[in-house]
Amino acid sequence: MPSSLPSAPSDDHVAAHIRCTGARATPARIRVLQLLRSAPTALTHNEIEAALGAPAIDRVTLYRVLDWLVDSALAHKNSDAHRVFRFSAAAAGEHTTHIHFRCEYCGRVFCLDAAPPAAPILPTGFELLRLDFDLRGRCADCSASKP
Repeated sequence: MPSSLPSAPSDDHVAAHIRCTGARATPARIRVLQLLRSAPTALTHNEIEAALGAPAIDRVTLYRVLDWLVDSALAHKNSDAHRVFRFSAAAAGEHTTHIHFRCEYCGRVFCLDAAPPAAPILPTGFELLRLDFDLRGRCADCSASKP
C-alpha cells in the first residue's frame, strides 16, 4: 500500500455519513470507512487489516464492518482478477446513474460518462432494489505497463 495516502476525511464527517444510514457510528466503522475513503485504490481485507495496524480491530469484527458498509451502500465489494475481494468507499450519495469500469489488475474504479442500460422487465411479484452495471478489464495505466 502506498505510504502517501490523501488526507483522510475527519472522524465527524465519516461518523455523520454512517449516522445517515440510521446506524451507530462505532469506532471500528469510522476507522474502516475513513481508510477506504483515503485509499487511492480498492483494498483487500488483509491490506485494510495491515493499514489499521495491530491490534486495531480483530479479524471477525473487520469482516462484519466491511459487510455492513457494503450492505449500507457506503462501500463496494468486488473481486479482482485473482478472485480476491477488494473494498472501496462509495461516493457520497452513491451514484447509480452511470456505469463503472473496474480494473481487475490495480483495483481502481472509474466512473464512465454513460447511463446504464434499462432494467429488464421482471416477473410479477419481483421487486428491483438495485441495478449495478460494471465493466471489467484493464485500465489505461495497467494496459500501458503490460509486458
